Amino acid sequence: MSKRDELATALKVAMHEKDQVALSTIRLITAALKDRDIMARGNGNVQGISEAEILALLQSMVKQRQESSETYADAGRDDLADREMEEIEVIRRFMPAQMSESEMNTAIDDIVRETGAANIKDMGKVMAVLKEKHAGQLDMAKAGGAVKKRLAS
Repeated sequence: MSKRDELATALKVAMHEKDQVALSTIRLITAALKDRDIMARGNGNVQGISEAEILALLQSMVKQRQESSETYADAGRDDLADREMEEIEVIRRFMPAQMSESEMNTAIDDIVRETGAANIKDMGKVMAVLKEKHAGQLDMAKAGGAVKKRLAS
């Protein structure tokens, strides 16, 4: 089942169960997805964005909510921080399981061997393959640091 189908089904379930957090969060996801599809079609991609791009979108939505939650918590607005955390849980339903640090390092080592990356100049090549193969499974900023460390040694 595609992510689009999963979202449509989850939206119907949230409506039926009157789950307001899930309903509003899924609507935000679908709105963001439609915006990205419109931009992709404007660039000649008739199909809209790919599954990997959808996972990247979901990952960025999680990251935004984590940052917002921290900001709200620092400001003493625990109610808003909790709401952001609830939205993160809804978004994560549509993402694959996150890789552990050791799994991430193994994937990086495999991609470095596969691409023949030898130094920091090859970082872009490694990151592109990592993003293609493991979109939504890991924090790309964290992975970037690990790739940089691996290629610098």
